[in-house]
Amino acid sequence: MLVVADSSPLNVLVSLSYVEILPKLFDAVVVPTQVAGELSHPRTPNVVRSFIASPPPWLQIRAPQANRPIPFLDAGEEAAINLALEIKAELLLIDDIDGRKAAIQRQLSVIGTIGILERAARRGLLDLRQAVERIRGTNFRVSDEILDQALRRNRQ
Repeated sequence: MLVVADSSPLNVLVSLSYVEILPKLFDAVVVPTQVAGELSHPRTPNVVRSFIASPPPWLQIRAPQANRPIPFLDAGEEAAINLALEIKAELLLIDDIDGRKAAIQRQLSVIGTIGILERAARRGLLDLRQAVERIRGTNFRVSDEILDQALRRNRQ
């Protein structure tokens, strides 16, 4: 499965040492150059900056050919949606609510960080309860209700 990733899921997965689930879940992960730039920002955690500075072989960094403006989105989200459309990605990894809405309006399938963790847990790649507890200890903006729903869906 070919997927395009926005910065938030990669930031969280790298920061929590779960990024290696991505090549086990997806055949190819592509990141727009704008997202790679966001992950390289000085305010980004060192571990994330190191990850994107020397990306693993399963991660491709590619600029979209065309960058059609999408109102209310930042450059990374806009580029991720445009690239996903361009390469006909089967899934867009994105957390931002406005970005998710814009992607769905353009007939893209989306999944966020919590959905990725749920998928990994169902495949036996991680313990979802432990992952949720680790997320609760970060500054990742997700409601307790969404985390609790994920645990209930997966009978944790």
